[in-house]
Amino acid sequence: MSAVRRLVVEADGGSRGNPGPAGYGAVVIDAATGETLAEAAEYIGVATNNVAEYRGLIAGLTAAKALFPDAVPEILVRMDSKLVVEQMSGRWKIKHPDMKPLAARAAALLPPSSVTYEWIPRAQNKHADRLANEAMDAGRDGRRWEASASTAELDAPARTPLPDRGPPGDAVAGAAKARAALAASRGGPDAGTLFEVDAGAAASEEPEPTDVTAAPQVGWAAAPDLGAPATFVLLRHGETLLTPEKRFSGSGGTDPELSAVGRDQAARAAAHFAALGTVQEIVSSPLRRCRETAAAVAERLGLDVRIDDGLRETDFGAWEGLTFGEVRERYGDDLTAWLADPETAPTGGGESFAAVAERLAATRDRLAARYAGRTALLVTHVTPIKTLVRLALEAPAQAMFRMELSAASISTVAYYGDGNASVRLLNDTSHLR
Repeated sequence: MSAVRRLVVEADGGSRGNPGPAGYGAVVIDAATGETLAEAAEYIGVATNNVAEYRGLIAGLTAAKALFPDAVPEILVRMDSKLVVEQMSGRWKIKHPDMKPLAARAAALLPPSSVTYEWIPRAQNKHADRLANEAMDAGRDGRRWEASASTAELDAPARTPLPDRGPPGDAVAGAAKARAALAASRGGPDAGTLFEVDAGAAASEEPEPTDVTAAPQVGWAAAPDLGAPATFVLLRHGETLLTPEKRFSGSGGTDPELSAVGRDQAARAAAHFAALGTVQEIVSSPLRRCRETAAAVAERLGLDVRIDDGLRETDFGAWEGLTFGEVRERYGDDLTAWLADPETAPTGGGESFAAVAERLAATRDRLAARYAGRTALLVTHVTPIKTLVRLALEAPAQAMFRMELSAASISTVAYYGDGNASVRLLNDTSHLR
């Protein structure tokens, strides 16, 4: 009897705008040799990141199945989308209606016992990521992606054969349960066990445990040594003249400078970090109040400041410069909707909390990969800091309204190599006293 062929499928998807022009990429790899067996990529028009990621998964599994039509290979799917990995493994619910049929298509391609899922950092998914970007570039230029013109494999990290994992065991059992629930959701007697329809859910879904679970997670004592995390020290900028008046001050307003109080706060923060001696990198929002705060710390520490547009504050649209009461008076219905739904944008084309979360998640992943094992000071704003904290806690968007975040306060989140995060500090202002 011939041995079962073991394959690795790496897949990714992206959207330039979320939603915006989108594409996916997938690669099939021989687990025993590390050799690339097949590539797939396609521009899919306007879609969200999550839709593109699921399309990449479907393309990768389809390509793997086509390679061995007369046999069922054992497949390890590796993706940097924690959402797709956790949903397909049966540990998170699938609430958004756009995701449900895509997950069902992916689950129906191969027998449940033959596919397992594993999250990997973005830096380890460069081949599929490059394919997705090639597809989006082709779509932008009015072309179809052609495998013969692809250079994605040249950017892929060197691969080594995977060790024999033995019988799939509980990981596959969890995936099998998820697929059984998927089948039930298409009309079986237990329909709805896994999926909870929520037409208002964001395209980038909130992780929520499902009542169909995989094997229990190991305890802290049994967890592998993941090495030093990427540690983000999150410093809110110092006060501006708008801060004490609690006016909306985002990325679409007047870009105010620090006030005298704000400059003193920045100096105190700089002295604090100089005494600690732990900050190794400084990254700042492009807005003036953050650049000035970051510059005060950088001068004290002798470091350069890297500007990252992903750390900018929310665009509050027509609300910029107004107090909460003024917005309530002028745009009451819009404010009520904004407070109730993270996908609702402020009046006049501002940025929704869902859009901010997408932006910050991408920024987080990129910076966590860049500063793995290092401590980076991120000088940013209220909404980005609260978003990073609530994403780390896997809390709903409404949790942002339950956090206090003072001017020049310090919060800290550590990001480990397995994708988990640890909130270590929130709204510390002891250095200002």
